[in-house]
Amino acid sequence: MKIIRSFLLIILAASSFLFFSCKEKIMGYGVMLWSMPEYDLHDGDIVPIYVKSNISHQYIIALPQTGEKVDVPLWQVTDPVAERKIQDVAAPYTEFQHMYARVVLDGLPIRAQAENTAKQVYRLRKDEVIKVLYKGRAGEITGNTTLKGEWLRVLASDGTIGWCFSYNLRLFNEMDENQGREIIVEQVDEALEKMLATKWYPEEYKTLMERNTIDLSVIKNKIAFDPGAESGTIHFENEDLNLTYPYSGVTKTTANVYKFNETPLAVTIRSSSYIVLQYMNEKGMPTSYNLVTLSKDVSTIISEEKERRAGLFDSLVSLSKSGYSSSYYGKLQFYGDNQFTWTDYDLLSPSIIPAKAGQKGTVVFDKFLTNSLAFTYDGAITFKFDGLSDGITFLYTIEDTGLRLEDATKVTYRDSVITSRGSDSMVMFFSFVSE
Repeated sequence: MKIIRSFLLIILAASSFLFFSCKEKIMGYGVMLWSMPEYDLHDGDIVPIYVKSNISHQYIIALPQTGEKVDVPLWQVTDPVAERKIQDVAAPYTEFQHMYARVVLDGLPIRAQAENTAKQVYRLRKDEVIKVLYKGRAGEITGNTTLKGEWLRVLASDGTIGWCFSYNLRLFNEMDENQGREIIVEQVDEALEKMLATKWYPEEYKTLMERNTIDLSVIKNKIAFDPGAESGTIHFENEDLNLTYPYSGVTKTTANVYKFNETPLAVTIRSSSYIVLQYMNEKGMPTSYNLVTLSKDVSTIISEEKERRAGLFDSLVSLSKSGYSSSYYGKLQFYGDNQFTWTDYDLLSPSIIPAKAGQKGTVVFDKFLTNSLAFTYDGAITFKFDGLSDGITFLYTIEDTGLRLEDATKVTYRDSVITSRGSDSMVMFFSFVSE
């Protein structure tokens, strides 16, 4: 009986040895993708993997320092491979070991491929932390602008893997105390202080001023970009956007680049009179706007241009208060408030003046001449007949005995500037009418 009992104990001991031997068998080795500081385990560490559970979605691994067995989510470590292959698996992650990124734009997408038109697989929250695995291609073109940055292969805290462009990420080493958190600028540097205290306008406004071609349909009596130094609210407005955001501070992210906290707006300061405003829309698409300072207030620019145009009209009225007359092309009369009448213009209809135009309307001086044309003509005048939706423009010259008009239907324009006269244009002369 004792012999049988001893034999059973031996069998049981042998079975236990085989059981635990099988249980301790290593499946392979993996590379940690996401750190577990509580176990002093960091990304890039190579760990032995013992068990994979498809039910709980976890691996059982051994801590390299102590051999203690712990559970980790499947996404947090690479698939097990043979020991001889693990260095090849670890190699792509070496450059960005311990590197994470903090998101600065709410809704920033992670995409399936490294291009901004690829499918979105995850939308990040502002201040969310993701793991940087390795990098892809550099530079992302939007419109005519190439953004600074590169596509990064990233891992989110739920295990989602994809590509994210680095422009709105702040990379940090997990060992850093600040860990990528933006620091509010407490003492404003000189360039930032001046930028915040300045009102900014589209670069086109300055171009129009330099060319003396103030197009009142373009220049508006409002500030394009107000940094809100006193109000704590920034405002940006153009033809397509009208944005207002409160903000708590400004962060200098890189040289000459400042991010308005809690907003999708950032500014690159090129000089004291020139900045580039960057706006990231809700789809994560960036757009840049060139903004400048002006030597005059916009209201003054508009007022002076209106006075200039009024002076041109007054000169036509004062030169011949009774109007201008042509035996071929009818009679022209100018009145107050830029009004006119034009009668008996049958020879000009319908080739130049449509029959439904009527005989009265208003004139505007909304076209400009290049310097070469200004030597020959005094300007351009547009007749807006009451019966027409579009105006009819003529080049004009005031002569000693009357007014010369030249048909401008075939001239060449660059925006509101006439750059060359038309071929075979009709020229009309109107004499002063004696009072």
